Amino acid sequence: MDTLDVEVLIVGGGPVGLSASIELSRHGISSLLVEKHPGTSIFPKARLISTRTMELFRAWGIQEEVERTGMPREGVLAVGVGTSLAARDFLRAAAAIQEDAPQSPTYTCLCSQDLLEVILRRHAEERPVAQVRFATAMTETRTTPGGVETVVESGQGRTLVRSRYLVAADGSRSTIREGLGIGVEGPPPMGHMISVMFDADLGGLPGDRRAALSFLRSDPPCAVEAVDNRRRWMLQTGYDPAEGGSAQDFTEDVCLAAVRSAVGIPDLPVRILGVMPWLQQAVVATGFRDGPVFLAGDAAHVATPQGGFGMNCGIQDAHNLAWKLAAVLRGIAGEELLATYEAERRPIASRTVEESLVNALITFRMMQGKLSMRESIEQQAGRRSSEGLILGFHYRSDAVVPDGTPEPAPEDPYRTYVPTARPGHRAPHVWLSRQGGRVSTLDLLGPSFTLMTPAGGGWLQPAKEAAHRLGAALTTVEISPDGSAPLTSPTWADEYGVGANGAVLVRPDGHVGWRSPGGEASQDALAGALAAILARS
Repeated sequence: MDTLDVEVLIVGGGPVGLSASIELSRHGISSLLVEKHPGTSIFPKARLISTRTMELFRAWGIQEEVERTGMPREGVLAVGVGTSLAARDFLRAAAAIQEDAPQSPTYTCLCSQDLLEVILRRHAEERPVAQVRFATAMTETRTTPGGVETVVESGQGRTLVRSRYLVAADGSRSTIREGLGIGVEGPPPMGHMISVMFDADLGGLPGDRRAALSFLRSDPPCAVEAVDNRRRWMLQTGYDPAEGGSAQDFTEDVCLAAVRSAVGIPDLPVRILGVMPWLQQAVVATGFRDGPVFLAGDAAHVATPQGGFGMNCGIQDAHNLAWKLAAVLRGIAGEELLATYEAERRPIASRTVEESLVNALITFRMMQGKLSMRESIEQQAGRRSSEGLILGFHYRSDAVVPDGTPEPAPEDPYRTYVPTARPGHRAPHVWLSRQGGRVSTLDLLGPSFTLMTPAGGGWLQPAKEAAHRLGAALTTVEISPDGSAPLTSPTWADEYGVGANGAVLVRPDGHVGWRSPGGEASQDALAGALAAILARS
């Protein structure tokens, strides 16, 4: 049996596992990703890519490719309700597209998971410190004093993989989670579901019947999703085993009849491309870590599909975890930093799953006829706006140094995002002017820590000395209000809550770790903040 040594083993080759591979590579960490399936997903599954995830893709250099591969935002970021797509009672509400949104340099995108995974896989495989192996299954794993030993098998034989850490991104039925004895919390499964992918020309429908997602009281009640908004579509419906239903009931004839009922055209030419059963759940793992093993994505939390939160939450798990693993592996941080992964991500996952459950309950009420079509479209459309959840979440952990300021308290924290550079929050997007154009504050952030400060604030030398003292990579960015420095913004200091001598320390995951509103620039204060974040005594 061959032996392979890597710093991190990733089990699972979906969007979360591939994102973990990409992000670890950005930090120079060697990894092996194994996926039991022979290739990336052939089913669309998730489609919605949130604003925050698009920001990460922007940092990885794939934002434009994802946008080109996905569907045009205009006309598809909409929701509809009716008895069928062709019915006179069909109502549609389109999202307000913000091409120059004030909260981000990018915006929500729809790109089906089968196409997205191809992009992520290629990007992961291009990194020299990463190995990606599909058609390779994990068969054994055990923890050791030095980390984890795992046996993986493929057509080329068996390999013993020795790694310091293991990231379990192996899905909602995670064998790794089950092997660790970690349970899940949440309500019982909400339904046995069937997804039917089909090919059909819906060009005969009026233009206002096209939507990213339509909830239909057809026979059977279902949801219809746009996959490419041209020929590929997805129908989702359910069955009840307690009443004798099963996935085997969905023969080709049954699926054809369901599609034609949903569209509202009895003789519509349809080709069934695939049928996939799945369980609708809203659960969170009781723990996200066991020693050197970390759960991410659906292995850690499963949201209902309503809202499109699950994949995005998982990708952000990987983004939060990767820099912490890198800092510990490189000896920059203490092992205690890794405890902040669960402390930070589990509360966010719990809230995300809860909000997806709210969305699902609205859908159930609509399907059961407890809401009128008008009430249904108003509630469904209202829940499509979730920037407060997507961008407004914040962390509380030992890797955040509080500054004593209160957190924003919008009336509707699900919909309303209030930008703030308060420690724990995502660093706000602000456009900065520079020679040749403009750049977002988010574009200045990389795999290292970033210190942002007004030009002339006196932080350049203290930052250099503090970084040297702790052996941490730190980039210092000066921003001028009046053009006296290469980067200029008359509003940045106010938006980040600092005075002329203030500074904001942003962690490698784009969240503020520490803020000094003003006073004398201090090497000791900055070094102390870095030491606290990195769990250095």
